[in-house]
Order: sequence, then C-alpha cells, then structure tokens
Amino acid sequence: MRTGSFQLMKSMNRSIILNLIREKGPISRAEIAKITKLTPPTVSNIVKELLRSEFVIETSQGTSKGGRKPTLLDINSNHFFIIGIDVGHVYVKFVTSNLAGDVLEQVRLKLDSHPNKQTMINVLKRGVHKLLEQSQLHVDRCLGIGVGMHGIVDNENGISLFTPAFNLRDIPVASVLEDEFQLMVKVENDVRAMTLGEAWFGNGDKQENFVGVNVGYGIGAGIMYEGQLFHGEANIAGEIGHMTIDLNGPKCDCGNYGCLQAIAAGPAIAERAVKELKFGASSLLTDMCGGDLDKVTGSMVHKAAVQGDEFSTRILHDTGRYLGIGLTNLIHTVNPTRIIIGGGVAQAGEFILSGVQEMIASKGLTQQAKETPVLSARLKENSTVMGAVVLILQEFFVRK
Repeated sequence: MRTGSFQLMKSMNRSIILNLIREKGPISRAEIAKITKLTPPTVSNIVKELLRSEFVIETSQGTSKGGRKPTLLDINSNHFFIIGIDVGHVYVKFVTSNLAGDVLEQVRLKLDSHPNKQTMINVLKRGVHKLLEQSQLHVDRCLGIGVGMHGIVDNENGISLFTPAFNLRDIPVASVLEDEFQLMVKVENDVRAMTLGEAWFGNGDKQENFVGVNVGYGIGAGIMYEGQLFHGEANIAGEIGHMTIDLNGPKCDCGNYGCLQAIAAGPAIAERAVKELKFGASSLLTDMCGGDLDKVTGSMVHKAAVQGDEFSTRILHDTGRYLGIGLTNLIHTVNPTRIIIGGGVAQAGEFILSGVQEMIASKGLTQQAKETPVLSARLKENSTVMGAVVLILQEFFVRK
C-alpha cells in the first residue's frame, strides 16, 4: 500500500469492511468498528457507499445492549456474480458463482485433442457466451472473469505462456476476453487457482501457509505463503511434477527421466498397471477392459480397487508412496501447516493417501514434519474453477 494515498487507504478500508461483512455477517456497524478499529463515522460512511453500490444490504435487527436495536448488515450475495473458467486437458468448465461462492450455473465444452491458439480462444469466448445465455444474467451484474489454466502463466498480464498438453505458447487470454466482454479478467495457473479456491472455500480456510497439490494428468503445487500465492521469479514455483525421484525411472514428457509426474500422475498409474498385467498379474482390470490392456486408465484402476481388487489397491498404494517422497521433499523445503491434494488421481482418496502418509511418516526429518496433515481437497473437482472465481473476489474483498 502506498503511504499517504488517502484514496487507496479508503479503498482498502472499504474492502476490509466488505470482507468482514462477508465472513461475519449479519453484523452491526458498531461490531465492525470494534473489530477493524476504525472510527464509527468512518465505518458509517463506508457502509453508506456499500449500501448504495448494492454490495451490502440491511437485514434483521440485532440484540439491544441498552439502546436502540442495531440494524445488521449482510452481503447482497445474489445481486452480483462472477464467471470462473477451468481450462483442463480435455474439457473447459465454465461456472457462474454468487458472492458467497455458490455455483449457480455451469457449462462444459470439449477441447480438440490438438487445438491451436485461435481454437482455444474461440472455445473460451463460446463458453462464456453460452454460460451467460444459460444463466439469463445480465453482463452488467458480472464483476469479472477468472481463468485457471494448466502450464506456465503470466498472472500479471493474463497471458498463458506455455500449455504443455497442447504445446501452445503466449495465448493473450485476458486481453481477448476483456475485449469481447468488457469485463475485468484475471488469469492464473490451474494449481495455484485450486489452492486459492481451497484457501477461501475449502480445507485451506484460515491457513496462512499451506500447499495445494494437483495430481491428475500432471502434478503441480500451489504455495500459499502468508496468505498470498507464491509465484517465483519466472512463474514456475511449484512445478514439483518435474522433481527427480528416480534417476533410472521412466521418461517424462519434459525429456528428463524419473520425474515425479512420470511415476505418480494418472497416465503413470495406468502404464504401471498395464506393464505388470502383461507379465501375468491377476486383476479385475483384465475383464474391465475386455482384454484390451491398452484401454486401462487410472480411473479404471481406482474403480477396480473400490471393488476389492488387491492388484489395483496395491498399484494405488505404491503411487501414494512415490507421491509421498515428493511431498516429503516439499515439506522439508517449504514446511507448510498442511498439504491439500486435489485433481483426478486424488479422487482415489485413502487408496492414495495411505501411501502418502506412510512415506511422510517414514521419511520426515522431524516429528512435526512426519505429522504434517495431508487432506483431500474439499471442493474436489470444483477446486480450480472456484479458485478462478476467487481471482475476482479478492479484488473486492481484502482478507485482513
């Protein structure tokens, strides 16, 4: 915050009050002044602005403490909305959310297997138009569009620098959507968006220092430090999927050998299962794929484990152990209060987490490191798209 800037201070105070109402509402003006340590006249003036803007509404009467009953304030959650976009490897998910983080409508569009830049841009535009039409919400009530994209993202300029799955570079996501819809647009890496979503609405709530890890087609981490996402010097902080786990391991898409991603991501689970099945291992997977082992997927391995298949259960447990090695390294480097795991592979729950926790308990340097909590993402498959929503929310609600 620039020292001496009255306008910025006023804006900051407004955002702090707005967020306090969001978190504590219904709440009185007097209680806001007490918690924020702002003067009652300052609170009163800012609340008048918020009432005029319709961000806030007056609700019920509070309990009297000797005088007139105070009028309580709450967020006008359904008056404004935000569009969140999660650009995945196969589908793009679009949602509208109210200010409370409730999903109102959603649309999902399939991507071409090898889209070019213009195709990607067209899908984003089409999805937003379709969502607005389906929601029957006027764009004037939309506060902005948040986008979570896999790969390397320049979050300050809203540019997708590199998407490994599609080998695309320098997609001007923010400028294209801003021109099309005349709205604020914020773009972030999908794993950092997932971490942000969990920080506001999931298992990272009230945590200043934690790590979100996405385990799906690839593996990445979002690092929350003192309540802010850490990006690193060149926006590659958290690329733990390319941490070397086994020098003699399988080749990774990045060209190196033995990366965590090449051992513990979704495709690696299927590859390891198929390799053992071809050597004669017995499993429900053989029947599930109709004898065509090339059809085995990580999701299929999970389904077989749920049905009690010992082979698939072991494959997932071993995957968790490999992942646990990478997360132990992360614990020793960042020392987070907790780790939250999301993504497609994380849907396997305890089949994966038991191996992760076993390895951390075995390899952790100190007792505290060994006991680092590892949780599944509370928002599950909506973690990233809700993090995209938060990219816009945090422009209005300052969490003090």
